[in-house]
Amino acid sequence: TVIECAGAFETVSTDTEIVSTFRDHVSVTGTNIKLTCDYLRVVALQKNGRPTALGQYGYFKSLVATGHVRIVQGDREATCGRAEIFPGDDKIVLTESPVVRSTDDQYVARGPRMALYRGRRQAVIEGSPDDRVRITLPALKDLGFDKDQAPPPATPPPEKK
Repeated sequence: TVIECAGAFETVSTDTEIVSTFRDHVSVTGTNIKLTCDYLRVVALQKNGRPTALGQYGYFKSLVATGHVRIVQGDREATCGRAEIFPGDDKIVLTESPVVRSTDDQYVARGPRMALYRGRRQAVIEGSPDDRVRITLPALKDLGFDKDQAPPPATPPPEKK
């Protein structure tokens, strides 16, 4: 994973964790993922429990990206104001006007809060009466109705005896 920023980078190490912040035009490139944002806070577990000035990164615990967030992964793209990534839970939570779309524009999903689960092929989009979920999918194929053709006459029900 490569993280770059145009502004300040700060890191604080403890015996168990490393908390790093990146500011201004942040770019994260990892295996099959590209993330850009204005600000990124990364919490990682300390490798071997030996703190150093820059830390020895083990596993990522969480990444919180804010400001003009854009995530591209495979044939999907997500944009939002805030993304919380939990690699250990295979979960991404998108808030602040999230939109997920296929790169070929076959679908677009919008809602106030989205939780995306890796490996489960599951997305949960929560709406409210004031901020509804909206999904745009490809057009349905023609189901055979021809507006110029009159429907067949209705058959009367059989008489009861």
